[in-house]
Amino acid sequence: MSPRRAAALRDQEGGPTLREHLLATAERLVAERGAAGITVRDIAREAGVAAGVLYNHFADKEELLAQALHAHVRNAERTAGEVPVAGVGTVEDNLNAFLRRGIAVHIAVLPAFEGVSSRPKVLERFSELPNPMGDGKGLHRALADYLRNEQRLRRVATGVRPEAVATMLVGACHELVVPPLPVAPSADRVSVEVPSELVDDLVATVMDGVRPR
Repeated sequence: MSPRRAAALRDQEGGPTLREHLLATAERLVAERGAAGITVRDIAREAGVAAGVLYNHFADKEELLAQALHAHVRNAERTAGEVPVAGVGTVEDNLNAFLRRGIAVHIAVLPAFEGVSSRPKVLERFSELPNPMGDGKGLHRALADYLRNEQRLRRVATGVRPEAVATMLVGACHELVVPPLPVAPSADRVSVEVPSELVDDLVATVMDGVRPR
């Protein structure tokens, strides 16, 4: 038996299932308002269903919000551009792209996580899901893997430790974008801007250590 569809979906043959519709609705609300203040009634009202319907598809509100946050991060990464490929372009340009991409994703998703530190069950459910970035590997491992591939191509010095470089660059994303915890929900979200020249300086400094001699 196919999943029951909301009234708004019944004329959309081959469209999303009710579960997909609920998740997409929650993801949109999370992107617009952050996860901390969203209620089951908010999601149900926006989705055009009764509040109890959510529990037919998700164990509880925490699971739905965690899934919505996960989807939001994945969508933000998809819109941030393609991941650089080893052997294409220069290593310096690729590291620059990695860093700018990581910063862009962090800036895009930060508002959605405001106040979530006060809802540990949501964070617990989120941590149980696959990493939403780097095709499930995460930003750190994706960058480290890229550097290892560049080492095989002899475009990065053989003595370089990819994990250490990845830690520095991913750490820069957090340092430049993420404010100290706890982050309280706020109607006035702070706009984050990272100077372009600072990104260039960080990459130039890293290149001094990874460039083959």
